[in-house]
Amino acid sequence: MAWRNHSTITEFILIGLSDDPYIEALLFVFFLGIYLLTVMGNLMMLLVIRADSRLHTPMYFFLSNLSFLDLCFSSVTVPKLLKDLLSEKRTISVEGCLTQVFFVFITPGTEAFLLSAMAYDRYAAICHPLLYGQVMSTQFCVKLVLISWGLACLHAFVIVLLAINLDFCEAQTIHHYICELPSLFPLSCSDISISVDILICSILLHGLGTFLPIFFSYARIVSTILSINSTSGRSKTFSTCSSHLIAVTLFFGSGVIRYLMPTTDSSLVLLLSLQYSAVTPLLNPLIYSLKNKEVKAAVRRTLGKYF
Repeated sequence: MAWRNHSTITEFILIGLSDDPYIEALLFVFFLGIYLLTVMGNLMMLLVIRADSRLHTPMYFFLSNLSFLDLCFSSVTVPKLLKDLLSEKRTISVEGCLTQVFFVFITPGTEAFLLSAMAYDRYAAICHPLLYGQVMSTQFCVKLVLISWGLACLHAFVIVLLAINLDFCEAQTIHHYICELPSLFPLSCSDISISVDILICSILLHGLGTFLPIFFSYARIVSTILSINSTSGRSKTFSTCSSHLIAVTLFFGSGVIRYLMPTTDSSLVLLLSLQYSAVTPLLNPLIYSLKNKEVKAAVRRTLGKYF
């Protein structure tokens, strides 16, 4: 799929996060640390879940896929940011920008569906414990993951089609550190009204389609927890959901707001993008390991095999 011939530019210029060399050096060290910790944290989660048979359950099957997605998403955005922090000329080819737009949508798009599937898993475990093994079978879990990837691919493909149909004539400076479709709209010399409407509708459809199952799952979960007479029982049951709730809040709180807010050059846009593309992939393995006794025990057992 090629970029349309009547777009006269061949590359875009990213403004990045700063023009001050000293600040850029500090940011490079900071984000390099974040990226290395993200890679190590998510690889550790993948290794521990794979190595420990006690974690071969639907919940941790989804969690391993979440770690893989966080690893991919961070690798789509942060290495390019690190390169630009060390470069005087922050450019990206039109084809490279288009590719980044695709992956910036497919990875978080899949993660949104996966978080929805994880909410359903918690609902089945808490509200229907006797049927849990039958409902959340291995085949069903694999199907949920494949459907998540398939729907996210379809959504990302629609977004890329919007980008391809934009005309770029003179303006080529992207007021961002990565290629995101909302940041490309101000550069287009064609009518973007229909593209903006399609983007908003697709984000709303995707967001509501993944958030509503989470909402209804937790509505039933809360109702079930409140019916438990024992205070310790309620606390123990809720603790199995707390990590997922934090992950959902971090993801939807920044990602959806970023794509629904008006396109501006404000620092808030950059902060929201950094939140879901760099910070959240770092925090997810920490959230699920620090707040989960099973994961912490599995980490100790796994490390004990090698040290």
